[in-house]
Amino acid sequence: MAGNSFGELFRISTFGESHGGSVGVIVDGCPPGLALTEADIQPELDRRRPGQSAITTPRKETDEISIHSGVFEGRTTGTPIMLLAKNKDMRSEDYHDLLGVLRPSHADHTYSEKYGIRDWRGSGRASARETLARVAAGAIAKKYLREQYQIETLAYVEQTGDISSVVDREQLSQEQVESNIIRCPDQEAAKEMIALVEEVRDAGDSIGGVVCGLIRGVPAGLGEPVFDKLNADLGKAMLSINAVKGFEIGSGFAGVEMRGSEHNDPFYAVEKNTIRTRTNNAGGVTGGISTGELIYFRVAFKPVSTIQHEQETVTTEGESVKLSAAGRHDPCVVPRAVPIVEAMSALVILDHLLRHKAQNQ
Repeated sequence: MAGNSFGELFRISTFGESHGGSVGVIVDGCPPGLALTEADIQPELDRRRPGQSAITTPRKETDEISIHSGVFEGRTTGTPIMLLAKNKDMRSEDYHDLLGVLRPSHADHTYSEKYGIRDWRGSGRASARETLARVAAGAIAKKYLREQYQIETLAYVEQTGDISSVVDREQLSQEQVESNIIRCPDQEAAKEMIALVEEVRDAGDSIGGVVCGLIRGVPAGLGEPVFDKLNADLGKAMLSINAVKGFEIGSGFAGVEMRGSEHNDPFYAVEKNTIRTRTNNAGGVTGGISTGELIYFRVAFKPVSTIQHEQETVTTEGESVKLSAAGRHDPCVVPRAVPIVEAMSALVILDHLLRHKAQNQ
């Protein structure tokens, strides 16, 4: 296994590099009969694409998606779906000076150690451009979940640097998330976040943040009890995203400060066959299986590694050098990470829904 595929019954395999000809994905296991065109996928890619605001990378890519298989007369056939977007605004010459230099906190060193060769143009396969493929595949999963199960995946920027927001997760809408360029629905916090990102951008530096993911409408019973716990698969999905350094679900690390009497989620019966919990410290997953409550989790993104500050590093031959990176990069990745978190959430939930259906019906 080369590590380019994700999922069991709803399975994706991504391909392409940052400065290659294209980026794409094969989606295998999508049920037949889903109405699908490029217009269902493009809006999600527009939310992820570079150059969308003053606080993202200035690289200009339309990320125009095309469907090459698996759809006939506007509906999925049940066979593999191939999605492709061509790269257009590559400037590989920006990376010529980095050919023999190991950039701090990039994958240059680890890729070289693993493969003995690396694509130095814009980080190649290690580039966050690969996430275009995930968002394209996730758009299909989101549509199927929405239309067949009324399940919604949503995410927003909860924190940038040391600036945090206060948000009503139960009532949050995508319109609120998209109301500003930082994708934080707390408007006062959003203003401070934008100012912070502009400050670090102008200083040639970068800053990290936290994206909160929400999944609404998930029925109780999804997930496996041991190795394929729903929370474990969500964690794997999020930790596979570029620049992610942390994942927690429900109370997460804050739960260690609570007593069991505080942390337990008491049950009550809405009606004979409907059980709910009065609190939701579990984040919608208990014993690796969904409870039917709102699933919520937090994903920590590190500061982007490429900065204009001079840094100490070495060449591939071990010679000490100074590096001040060029190229076009996000000063803060979290606004563009929001649709990626949503996409990965949808891929996990749809895969587990299909697995649950195959086992229990």
